[in-house]
Amino acid sequence: MNKSDKPLSTLWGCELSEANKEKTFSTEESNLQHQLAVRSMCLGHTAKDEFNIIELVTGSGKEATEGIPVATLHAKSMPTVNLTGVELHPPVTFRLKFGSGPVHICAEHVAFEEDLSDEDLEEEEEDEEIEDEEEIEMSPEKPVKKQAAKNGGAAKRKKPEKAMDSTLSDDENNPPKKGKGRGRKPQAQKV
Repeated sequence: MNKSDKPLSTLWGCELSEANKEKTFSTEESNLQHQLAVRSMCLGHTAKDEFNIIELVTGSGKEATEGIPVATLHAKSMPTVNLTGVELHPPVTFRLKFGSGPVHICAEHVAFEEDLSDEDLEEEEEDEEIEDEEEIEMSPEKPVKKQAAKNGGAAKRKKPEKAMDSTLSDDENNPPKKGKGRGRKPQAQKV
């Protein structure tokens, strides 16, 4: 993985209050894929003894969802909430639906290159296989080693066959094989 392939991660945060009831996270860069991973929401130290309901709106314009409540905070009973695993694609709007706050939202903004389509990945894999085959054909190694390099492991060698002893009878030359009933001769019944 190159350094350019690593995602760029930065902290993102905002404060919702009586004066600022909503905050939108959006990006303009089209060559990168963006994600907002919400980590926590907590009340500020000046919060009143009241419920504060925070809702989330994803998308924009006609594609915007209705506000979805994601947290209800109260200074005495639940001043903070952890939201690990909430990963959103911009634009995302946080809104203080009820209460006067202040509510602090902490998130992680992750930007990374767009994923290649399945067709592009298949083409890259085919190109790599062709390059590997060309390298093997051009090398002056023996054919056994070529096959081993293709398979990614050591070449297997055949075991030398044992010479048959012509002095032994067929039964002695071919001992019975192990397993269920293989190679067994019927025994004479005793009277």
